[in-house]
Amino acid sequence: MNKKEQLRYKRHTRIKMRMFGTPEKPRLVVHRSLKHIAGQVIDDTVKKTMFSLSTLDKEVRQQFPTGGNLKSAEVFGQVFAKKAKEKGISKVIFDRAGYLYHGRIKAFAEALRKGGMEF
Repeated sequence: MNKKEQLRYKRHTRIKMRMFGTPEKPRLVVHRSLKHIAGQVIDDTVKKTMFSLSTLDKEVRQQFPTGGNLKSAEVFGQVFAKKAKEKGISKVIFDRAGYLYHGRIKAFAEALRKGGMEF
């Protein structure tokens, strides 16, 4: 792990101390790499992932071969919101995992809001 990733991990653990996902309002964690974005909805009371999806999913992959740009993050956010709604998840706590609320993270979050998710 390089220095930048260590600092992000440190920020994430500090943020995570204040956030706690419940069955009614689970925690949505986003992870971003150079080529892809992934999101997972976690219930911290039982320490279980309720739902997860990434840009490697067929529905997003057909439109964008890589998830490393703003447009793919936006489409991924819309697909994520639609599939989460199908699972009965509409209210979440948005955990940006130590990343800045900028660029792909911001595009993903705004697309989630357009898709009807509340946080």
